[in-house]
Amino acid sequence: MKLSIVSTLYQSAPHLIEFYQRCVSVARQWAQDDFEIVLVNDGSPDDSLEKAIDIAMADYHVKVVDLSRNFGHHKAMMTGLQHAQGDFIFLIDSDLEEEPEYLNPFAEQLLSQGCDVVYGVQQQRKGGWFERWSGQGFYRMFEALTGLALPKNIVTARLMTRRYVNALLMHTEREVFIAGLWYTTGFTQQPHMVTKHSTSQTSYTFRRKMAVLVNSVTSFSNAPLIGIFYIGLSISGLASVYCLYLILLWLYRAQTLSGWTSVMASIWLLGGMIISFIGVVGIYLSKIYSETKQRPYTIVRQVYEKRKD
Repeated sequence: MKLSIVSTLYQSAPHLIEFYQRCVSVARQWAQDDFEIVLVNDGSPDDSLEKAIDIAMADYHVKVVDLSRNFGHHKAMMTGLQHAQGDFIFLIDSDLEEEPEYLNPFAEQLLSQGCDVVYGVQQQRKGGWFERWSGQGFYRMFEALTGLALPKNIVTARLMTRRYVNALLMHTEREVFIAGLWYTTGFTQQPHMVTKHSTSQTSYTFRRKMAVLVNSVTSFSNAPLIGIFYIGLSISGLASVYCLYLILLWLYRAQTLSGWTSVMASIWLLGGMIISFIGVVGIYLSKIYSETKQRPYTIVRQVYEKRKD
């Protein structure tokens, strides 16, 4: 099979029919009749699944992978890639914020440059000032803490070769940060400027972005643990110098030590730092615990597809 178009469904009912029609149109332009559309239902609370099944029963090009519950966008995308069989795989969101017609320029660039991935990059990040500011802050913090320079303002839309997807699927960790996996998989990847539309309000709140940042940093770097060591070493050094100063002050000037305020402030400061450091270590331990259990990161309830005959 030449082409697989992979997408996830979560509250996608308002856009699903148009998304399907546009995908079929652009797929026929590039792959004639040799294509498939893989839709992964990530526990959508609306009637996205019912609409997708109706489409699949009417068109043998469509396969619907129904997950047993909501597992999250990144894990659902990885599951969709596992079910894709094409030599080229086009990954895209189904909310029409990214146009299915991007397939044509992506394919032209991929074939002309001989690369393995062409991924979309926003010309300007969509949303208000807070969304743009928090998005930029995420990439800066991630790069500072991990040393990995992820492409900024990337979107889901990307065209990939089969060998790249096979390598991507070799990652089996349970805590999936897919943008990091895209980057660390390697191969030749080239950006393509796109415009991302705004069809709905983003579900990535500041709290959720912070959770993604913590998950991504602890998945790809041990920098927080190393930072704890150096901070502790610095505090110990400063405390040793201060203790030496107090001893010398007592020996040569016979001054009585006083200052309960500074003592209590130091206790609270060090106590708070110790608790936060234990929390960082706890995050890493929880990831080890999650990985050692080896639970599947998604569970497929049923696959719906119509036979070609």
